[in-house]
Amino acid sequence: MAAVVSAPPPAARAAPSSKTETFTDTKRRDDVRHANIEAARAVADAVRTSLGPRGMDKMIITPNSNEVIITNDGATILSQMSPLQPAARMLADLSRSQDTAAGDGTTSVVVLAGAILRKSQHLLSNAAAHPTAVADSLHKFSQKAVSILRSIAIPVDLSDRDTLIKSASTALNSKVVSNYSSLLSPLAVDAVLSILDPNNPSLVDLRDIKIVKKLGGTIDDTELIKGLVFDKKASHAAGGPTRVENAKIAVIQFQISPPKTDIEQSVVVSDYTQMDRILREERNYILSMVKKIKATGCNVLLIQKSILRDAVTDLSLHYLAKAKILVVKDIERDDIEFITKTLNCLPIANIEHFREDKLGFADAVEEVSVGESKVVRVTGIKNMGRTSTVVVRGSNQLVIDEAERSLHDALCVVRCLVNEKYLIAGGGAPEIELSRQLAAWAKELHGMESYCIKEFAEALEVIPYTLAENAGLNPVSIVTELRNRHARGETYAGINVRKGQITNILEENVVQPLLVSTSAITLATECVRMILKIDDIVMVR
Repeated sequence: MAAVVSAPPPAARAAPSSKTETFTDTKRRDDVRHANIEAARAVADAVRTSLGPRGMDKMIITPNSNEVIITNDGATILSQMSPLQPAARMLADLSRSQDTAAGDGTTSVVVLAGAILRKSQHLLSNAAAHPTAVADSLHKFSQKAVSILRSIAIPVDLSDRDTLIKSASTALNSKVVSNYSSLLSPLAVDAVLSILDPNNPSLVDLRDIKIVKKLGGTIDDTELIKGLVFDKKASHAAGGPTRVENAKIAVIQFQISPPKTDIEQSVVVSDYTQMDRILREERNYILSMVKKIKATGCNVLLIQKSILRDAVTDLSLHYLAKAKILVVKDIERDDIEFITKTLNCLPIANIEHFREDKLGFADAVEEVSVGESKVVRVTGIKNMGRTSTVVVRGSNQLVIDEAERSLHDALCVVRCLVNEKYLIAGGGAPEIELSRQLAAWAKELHGMESYCIKEFAEALEVIPYTLAENAGLNPVSIVTELRNRHARGETYAGINVRKGQITNILEENVVQPLLVSTSAITLATECVRMILKIDDIVMVR
């Protein structure tokens, strides 16, 4: 049915003004924003089942090498997924940022961002809120949430080893290796405390903890070693020693092999006497180097892997064996700094600079069998630097890799407590308390801001809801009871997954660093604000 519209009389027509804004169709902007939010939420939903102690694991198969990874670590899952949509990629980066900042909570931060995005989408479509108003409210929400978390945090002393172990155990409870948390948690705490510098107590560099993975045995065989472990056997092909006591150790970055010419050329030798002379010169050259090394009293040689030519030859190994020098060759360039810091020695770049004052000293260097292979172990190091080594064992490579990732999370948790010495309860307790206090705060505000913060406060309930859901509990009844407990003033009431009920989670020793939660909320809100501010995607050639 056609509509008939009569044109207004000429006098009634408004003259077009340059100051008057004409109507613009905003459907495309809404569609772009909706597509971004949907893509990001899809990523959050993909890792949501991995949250908590009863979370499921993902099996990731890489397309090129067919390598298999089994993990429930959010950062690992998302880094392997490599989503194509830019907004989805932002959530993968978000998880990586949380891993860098806190080390734990990589799944929680993505699930939280997904829940806030869902509430933002509801505000944009149903409440007709402007994206800028939602983003600004989200910023205020983040600041208030962090201040509330700080108010309910419990201070912790680094000398209280038991509290640190409880916090590390909570990080391991959701991992494949959770059954071994009683072994790995004290190990992680001792490893971090051993590298702690009293002069700079807040500066912890986890690169000072080296993790060596060896196949064979079980995770029970994992151990913390005060010394050095090389994941290779000693070069004793020429009959060299495999154990040296009162070791004087040199780390060298030059080659004990005949030099090569700077230009590519070939020399044809037809005379046997000339050939013999070349070989004799090579022997004399290597022998003179070995004599200089032996003259300093050095009896253990760590040789950096060489690119240009062989670092050692069979002939040089023969002479070093005659001199009773234990040789470990093919040391990676990246490991040199860790080795020299541990041994408190200097790397030697030239044979002319080979002096005793550049050597490191240890009680014993020996080759020992670990599983099916052998390693070289350095113990009793004099003036040892602030480093430590962990040897991780396992029945197969997948278990060892996941144990390494879990141990990294536990180390990061202890590092968080060193940086910010506060603990909060786990088990969904801080999220419910935050939700309750923020909802009460929203009532004091006015207009759209109040409505937005009330919605975001509800979004925080996704963490306890998902914990209950993944544990096979009734999430609605659990979260409802949790709300009631917190309304009655039980700040530390949380979900006890093992008992399947709500208890005082501090008494169950389920605790986590304050930094993990504050970092998760700050990073999640920052990421969501950025997604909300995008209103178009422009393709350029």
